[in-house]
Amino acid sequence: MTATESSLGSSPIYFPRQSAWSSIASSISNAIANGTYTPGQRLPSENSLALEFNVNRHTVRRALAYLYRQGLLKIIQGSGTYVEEFAVDLVINKQASHRQSLALAGLRGGLSVLTSKTLRANATQAKLLKVPVRSSLLMLTILGEAQDRPLHFSERWFPLPRFQKLNDIVRQTGSISAGFRSCGVTHYTRNESRVSAQMPSALVAENLRQPQSRPVLWVESINVDEFGVPIEYASTWFAGDRVKLTLSYND
Repeated sequence: MTATESSLGSSPIYFPRQSAWSSIASSISNAIANGTYTPGQRLPSENSLALEFNVNRHTVRRALAYLYRQGLLKIIQGSGTYVEEFAVDLVINKQASHRQSLALAGLRGGLSVLTSKTLRANATQAKLLKVPVRSSLLMLTILGEAQDRPLHFSERWFPLPRFQKLNDIVRQTGSISAGFRSCGVTHYTRNESRVSAQMPSALVAENLRQPQSRPVLWVESINVDEFGVPIEYASTWFAGDRVKLTLSYND
């Protein structure tokens, strides 16, 4: 071990010598920083890295696991280890749609309807949408993409019969806002958003094209029309490795 004098007294503070795995992690981190490994690039195999650094695979695996926890790498089972790509910074505010959020980030993309069905409101949905329990709701499952990559997967509920036409319009345009306009809602705002991190279900992980072991950001939100009447309740899962969320509720 090595020691250095503490500025608060004469007792030395001991630091361990740099271990083999941390040295490898530092080397790979520097290679990412200087562009030797670029975002999205697949790293050499564990065997190749073990030969390069003259260590065993366990040591390499520990270094890669550390960089994964630091957010520099992503590990895809059966495929390999990749340099993490820079996350899209999406703004969630009172008015911005998915398309507007992407435009602010300098990207193109849209929404696609995966499934649609009519169901009866349960107690939670009825309370949030301020409708009677077991009243009819339109439920859409939607995938939000940018540059052909999934950013978020959502389940959304809309009161019926008010939004009977919304499904067809969203399928045609890829826009919830266009669907609202077709149903007479020209102005709406996000009334509430709750954000938390969680592990995805198999369905969410499959649609986001990520392993189930990687956390996602979950946002529960309610949109209201210009009269304050709830028009949408949404549960949305954002790919944690591709999205940074900025919540802005300034007028």
